[in-house]
Amino acid sequence: MFILLAATPPPQALPQVAPHTWIADHAGWLTHGLVGLAIVLAFALIVLLAIQTTKQEGLSGTIGGRVDSPYRGRLGMEENLKRVTGMVAVSFVVVVSVLSLTGF
Repeated sequence: MFILLAATPPPQALPQVAPHTWIADHAGWLTHGLVGLAIVLAFALIVLLAIQTTKQEGLSGTIGGRVDSPYRGRLGMEENLKRVTGMVAVSFVVVVSVLSLTGF
C-alpha cells in the first residue's frame, strides 16, 4: 500500500531586486564613497562631541552656581572646536541627504 508521488522540485525563490537609480547604476563608486564618507563623518562627530566641555558643569554647576562673566569670550581652542564640530555636523547631514537621494 505504498503510494509513489512524483518528485516535484521545490519552488524557486524569486530574486529580490533593489530599486536602482541612475547614480547607483552608473556611478557605484560614488555611492560607496559617500557611504564611507558618512561613516567617517559620523565617527568624527561622535568624537568631537565627546571631547567638548559643557557650559554648565553638570549638576554641581547648577546647584553651586558656577561664576562666569558674560563679557568674557570663549577660549580660542574651544571656539575652534565648536566651529569644526558645526562644519562636520553640516557635512554629515548633507552627505546623508545626498545618499538618501541616490537610493543606496
